[in-house]
Amino acid sequence: MIKLASRPTEEQVATVENVLAAHLVLIHRRTLQQHITVYCRLADADEERVGVVSVDFDDDLTVEAVARRAAAQLGGLVPEDSDEAAEAAATAVSGSFEVLRDGASADAALSGPVATVVLDGDAPHISVTAGAGGLVDGPAASVLEAALRAATDAVAHDPDTAVARLRLATVDESAHWLRLGHSDRRPPAARCIQELISERAALTPDAPAVTSGTEVLTYRQLNENAGRLAQKLRESGIAGDSVVAVLLSRSPQLVVTLLAILKAGGAYLALDPEDPRRRHEQVLRDSGAALLVTTRGTADGAVYGLPTLDPADLPTSGTAPAETETDAHASNPDALAYISYTSGSTGEPRGVGVPHRAVARLVSDPDWIDVSADDVFLQLAPVAFDASTWEIWAPLVHGARLAVAPPGVVEVDLLAETLTSERVTVVWLTAGLFHQMAALHLDAFAGLRHVVAGGDVISPSHLSRLLSGHPHLTFTNGYGPTENTTFTACWTTTTAPTGDTVPIGRPISGTHVAVLDADLRPVPPGVCGDLYAAGDGLARGYANRPAATAQSFVPDVISGIPGARMYRTGDLARWTPQGTLEFLGRADQQLKVQGFRVEPGSIEAELTRMEEVREAVVIGQPDDAGGKRLLAYVVLNEAAAKGTEDTEGIGARLREKLRATLPTAMVPWAVLIRTELPLNKNGKVDRRALPAATRVPRNVWNDFVAPRTEVQRRLADLWGDVLGVEPIGIEDDFFDLGGHSLLVAELLGTLKDTFAVDVPARVLYLQPTITDLADEIGG
Repeated sequence: MIKLASRPTEEQVATVENVLAAHLVLIHRRTLQQHITVYCRLADADEERVGVVSVDFDDDLTVEAVARRAAAQLGGLVPEDSDEAAEAAATAVSGSFEVLRDGASADAALSGPVATVVLDGDAPHISVTAGAGGLVDGPAASVLEAALRAATDAVAHDPDTAVARLRLATVDESAHWLRLGHSDRRPPAARCIQELISERAALTPDAPAVTSGTEVLTYRQLNENAGRLAQKLRESGIAGDSVVAVLLSRSPQLVVTLLAILKAGGAYLALDPEDPRRRHEQVLRDSGAALLVTTRGTADGAVYGLPTLDPADLPTSGTAPAETETDAHASNPDALAYISYTSGSTGEPRGVGVPHRAVARLVSDPDWIDVSADDVFLQLAPVAFDASTWEIWAPLVHGARLAVAPPGVVEVDLLAETLTSERVTVVWLTAGLFHQMAALHLDAFAGLRHVVAGGDVISPSHLSRLLSGHPHLTFTNGYGPTENTTFTACWTTTTAPTGDTVPIGRPISGTHVAVLDADLRPVPPGVCGDLYAAGDGLARGYANRPAATAQSFVPDVISGIPGARMYRTGDLARWTPQGTLEFLGRADQQLKVQGFRVEPGSIEAELTRMEEVREAVVIGQPDDAGGKRLLAYVVLNEAAAKGTEDTEGIGARLREKLRATLPTAMVPWAVLIRTELPLNKNGKVDRRALPAATRVPRNVWNDFVAPRTEVQRRLADLWGDVLGVEPIGIEDDFFDLGGHSLLVAELLGTLKDTFAVDVPARVLYLQPTITDLADEIGG
């Protein structure tokens, strides 16, 4: 609000305009909203006038341009008693602004932060208070007042500064915010993982280490079996930094194999059995893998051009090689432990090389969770997914039991059974899976003591439901990119958050983080910035990609240690005044789909390789399961588009081609054909202008068969609601239509409400058509 008791001087008007512009800039930097609107009131000697001042922000906007646009709108305010004034007062706003003369008071506090300027002589006093929107709390006010003063000074003295580069903290304040990002505790001295587990095996040789149903491996058996396989690997030429590919389903044998590779001095590269062959070929070629460990019937190493070792051929008893046979390289904590592949923006997967030091910092004596030998961890994540690093090695380093979930696709009802039957005490779940379990199987958490979730934004309502139903539980929201080894920051709690978001907490031991602006300067709490991570958790870089490594792993300005590096996460975050991190999303378009990190650019590159496609854009939108789904918008080339009317059929065919080359999580929910893509004023594709879709055309290869019975028609309607696809044929495969494990859970809940029957998830996995499901319900 702008409120003056009498007509202001030109100098005071200039001050008001500058502070108003600074306030708009500060709200933008806090919220990253592109369109900022502020409610204003101007009371001069003649009348009171009110209205709104709005500015649209972009990357190149300067603070002078903001001030100019704001000042131009001040003259257009309307009388307070007019109809336009009422409309302005009702407008949803990002903040409010008031200017008082001689300390007079004002009574308006609309949504968002309220900036107050007291005009008393030539030096205005600036303060910030909370608005009804709650964007500013008490401890944040003094920080924002300093930031607002810095912004006001920049508007007056550095008008050409770009909004994104506006410095909002002094040098001393910046040093303080850097200290905020350092962990309070150092991890134990770095050790190799196999050494830590060998020591544990010597301490508790007969304790159960790895179980799966009735199969049990003690720590002695785990260590000896891994030793025998390690000997075979050495005989096959595996030595320091050799990459060994592993293509095995979830099982105790998989854990033995990973440990054996580490004992041999090699690094493991886990392949997801669900990925298509082309994906396997890409990562094997890129990584330079020397050997493939797999079982007969799973894969033929000759197909991939690699020698193959089947762990089933090794004896399960006999004398294991002595630990002293492990070569010197295998005792070096800076040796490579594994490579984990993520999708890159160029369409080529990138392998993140992680050393033992980074894994040890994650699993040895963590400062955010207590792990004891009495714990039972669940191994659920695909080993190709870096969450498995913590799942597998944290319990084994501490002498706990690792319960391996049954192989295959995760089913929420089977997961609930496994948590109970295996007496699991600690579990890690992707955000989407956590939301489904909290909604459908809350009782399955009863035996747990600690739940860890992450990979995407956690819903406060689902977390409140969990902790209300099980007040004994401890919950951790774990955040971290693969390049900083699973977890960078964790927020651990026994009570639900009071705000609208679940924080990501503080950096874990051995890690330090910083929230920086475009010029790598720390920003004050409450202001958005780019999140950087450094410390012992850093990966070596991207395997065989020095240019990509240099671009993402940059000189460390956090620690000040010469030669140290930090990782540009690409995520946006901000500090709270209490020293807690809040995650705000991606700085680019990278998405999390079904818990996996997906780069839309890689899917776009795959589409544009197809001869029919001229342009392609992939975006994410919320799905009904609380996660995200991918939509691809494609412009065909002239030859393909000429005379083509069946755009739905082309979209289905393009999607089917993607299914043969991409992991399931990267296959778009639908490929929609467009004659052109919308562009913004800079000539770039305007992703925000692409239409969302609540229903898309049927996009599968088989012929459409219409429902024939009432049950089939009702099921087709339910599938359409859950999948967002129409029409649904009774011979269509649920998973071909875009279904996945989280949507299975939603569909089964709907079936129970509609038909009063409990259909096990495995029925849908084995018989995924409406014909089969109708027969099951009828039975």
